[in-house]
Amino acid sequence: MPTYEYMCADCKRRFDVFQSFSEESLTTCEVCGGSLKKVFGSVGIMFKGSGFYKTDSRPAASSES
Repeated sequence: MPTYEYMCADCKRRFDVFQSFSEESLTTCEVCGGSLKKVFGSVGIMFKGSGFYKTDSRPAASSES
């Protein structure tokens, strides 16, 4: 189940909620009753090692005669 981050427009409270894709988004803050908005951040992915960049190409094959 994905985790969504919400922020209240009134009290600026931020919190995470585990929700399935089929569930409705939350709309009301439990603390102050203000309107909630989903917060979208950067994706947590890291490319490590060689082969991910254009400059990581293989060295030219040496031909032996």
